[in-house]
Amino acid sequence: MQSVAPAVSRSCSWFTQARNNMAKKKSASSRQEKRVPASALFTTPITDKQRRELQRLAASPDSQIDFSDAPEGNPRASDLEVGRFYRPIKQLVSLRVDADVLSWFRGRGKKYQTYMNEVLRREMQTNARGR
Repeated sequence: MQSVAPAVSRSCSWFTQARNNMAKKKSASSRQEKRVPASALFTTPITDKQRRELQRLAASPDSQIDFSDAPEGNPRASDLEVGRFYRPIKQLVSLRVDADVLSWFRGRGKKYQTYMNEVLRREMQTNARGR
């Protein structure tokens, strides 16, 4: 009578070999997605026909422009939103600030980091002229 052990060892070796041939999962974190400027996403090339039409319109004098469908007057200052579609790329940094300064910013509410950024941007813009 033949022993059962050789059959078991053959199936185990097959299983071990199959397991070793399987693709191994990489343990590294997933990469961050690459940032693409909005102009690359929403700007499509114009056709030759559209280009010719634009050149024809650009060559015509301003007196021939039809303003009948344009709204009258200038928008009120309260209707304007500066930077509404501008979203600067944020960068994660480690920053050391005095405890009382951080406490004061945190006391302003949940979005204290946004307020800190606004304060720094305002300072940057006012001092950019004096460089």
